[in-house]
Amino acid sequence: MDCIDKTTISTQTTYPHSSDSAGGSPRSILAAPPSPPPQVILTPCAACKILRRRCVDKCVLAPYFPPTEPLKFTIAHRVFGASNIIKLLQELPEDQRADTVNSMVYEANARIRDPVYGCAGAIFQLQKQISELQADLAKAQVEILHVQNQNTNLVALICAEMTQYQENDSSIVFPDHQQAYGNSTTFPEDDNVYAAWEPL
Repeated sequence: MDCIDKTTISTQTTYPHSSDSAGGSPRSILAAPPSPPPQVILTPCAACKILRRRCVDKCVLAPYFPPTEPLKFTIAHRVFGASNIIKLLQELPEDQRADTVNSMVYEANARIRDPVYGCAGAIFQLQKQISELQADLAKAQVEILHVQNQNTNLVALICAEMTQYQENDSSIVFPDHQQAYGNSTTFPEDDNVYAAWEPL
């Protein structure tokens, strides 16, 4: 009796939850431990990855520096610095931040290409191109006006010549047969023709 009691006690001690299972054996419970909950892996943005810091849920840099574009933040960080970028974005409303980041990246690219003038050099070149195009446009407009004036003068000249031709055509008087040969209704040579056909 003592051995049976000890075995029962040891079994209950080893498998305390065996009575709660729906007909399952203690070995099946131990063989299939509960699976841990799936871990959500958050990819850090390019800014936090380059700065080697933790990317929080409401990171101010994450919407504008995705992890697929690390060069974008590298260029802006090289010229402006991460702290200045974060400070500027925090001071602006959200609807203006995307345009601000694009402007900063453009200015940083220009500064890297031209360390002396930077973005001002690019603006100067664009203004020069605009002035040249405006001069070409003004020249083309003058040529168009010149051609239009030539066409107007040509049309006026053609109309004047047509009017003069019509006036000259109407002033020509053709000779009347009655005035040339008197009031007779027959030509002079008609009498000889009829005389030739008279019967002998």
